[in-house]
Amino acid sequence: MRRIIAATNNPGKIKEIKQILNDLPFEILSLKDAGVNIRVTEDGSSFEENALKKAMEIFKYTGQAVLADDSGLEVMALGGQPGVYSARFAGENATDEENNAKLLKMLEAVPFERRQAVFRCVVVLVRPDASVLRATGACYGKIGFSPAGRNGFGYDPLFIVDGLGKTFAELTPEEKNVISHRGVALKKLKELIINTNT
Repeated sequence: MRRIIAATNNPGKIKEIKQILNDLPFEILSLKDAGVNIRVTEDGSSFEENALKKAMEIFKYTGQAVLADDSGLEVMALGGQPGVYSARFAGENATDEENNAKLLKMLEAVPFERRQAVFRCVVVLVRPDASVLRATGACYGKIGFSPAGRNGFGYDPLFIVDGLGKTFAELTPEEKNVISHRGVALKKLKELIINTNT
């Protein structure tokens, strides 16, 4: 079976990627599974720049197909923050809880109707011939006043999905994968893989 190295060690991301791409004839490996121990500095000004940089650097190191994503939360009342800094919003090695706490603090005076947010994701696949496939996804919602739900990771307990009235963390993984920014992007990427006979 052919391999795709997913440029992450985040167990939540790996699980989502494997679930969505599970019917493709590829073995999906995390960086750790693939024995890759390089840290790519995500200093791009956009999700696409960061995803492409991660994928290309790991591709150059391994010579194998590499899938990378960059994603994050944009909150309208905060001018699009945290954006590309979503994972390190409260500091370089911040935990999910610390990032969520900072977000809630910054929004504490903002009423619910003005707490609109969007999760965005860009997924990039660098293939063994160095050609690149790209796909994007978005999911719209609002930021709640306190965490709710036990599933997911990152800002999932705060992100109330438009039309559902539930946070990402209150959905099952299967429910989340249908509508999430990463789920949408990965499904588009899957179509590209199938249509280009990767």
